[in-house]
Amino acid sequence: MSDREEIERTWAELVTTARRTAAEGLVVGTSGNVSARAGDFVLITPSGVPYDRLGPRDTVAVDLAGRQAIGELRPTSELPLHLALYRKTDARAVVHTHAVHATAVSTLVSELPPVHYMAAALGGPVRVAPYALYGTEELAENMLRALDNRTGCLLQNHGTVTYGDTLDQAYDRTAQLEWMSRLWLTASAVPGHTPSLLTSGQLEAAAEQLRGYGQSR
Repeated sequence: MSDREEIERTWAELVTTARRTAAEGLVVGTSGNVSARAGDFVLITPSGVPYDRLGPRDTVAVDLAGRQAIGELRPTSELPLHLALYRKTDARAVVHTHAVHATAVSTLVSELPPVHYMAAALGGPVRVAPYALYGTEELAENMLRALDNRTGCLLQNHGTVTYGDTLDQAYDRTAQLEWMSRLWLTASAVPGHTPSLLTSGQLEAAAEQLRGYGQSR
């Protein structure tokens, strides 16, 4: 596959993923953003453009220094957050949302309690990065600390960040994080009851089981 073909394919997948975040209620309007690696470039959603309007000619790409390499539309204001992840981790795709239940949890606790074994798919209990103004290096640094040995975190009073080897994997981790947040909020709201939580040993056992999950190729 040529570099151009890879960029075209990755951009099409990125737009599809961005539209899924809106269609499935993880973002409202133009909030949130999605990115993916394609060769030496980071393809990323542009600032303030509805996802349903994006087409092949709207491709936006930057290098790891943040210099725009493709397109005329400005990258999302959260570019520093995405670039920090690509510089410091093995991420190939990043999804950032304002999912309502996950964002609600970020205002209540410093860590999403381990109410379900799918926390193991994100590396363990999901931490909350302290609040910082959107689009800043401070936010990116807070996020990186919360993501230490994790593939997903919450941003306090803001939203979610997940990453993976593919856009599908990053998106699935976001969806799982939102589902676990809703689960914990629902269970916590029952008067007179406290949700049972999994131990670190139980999460480790689940993590080992999950490594063999799915179909072998």
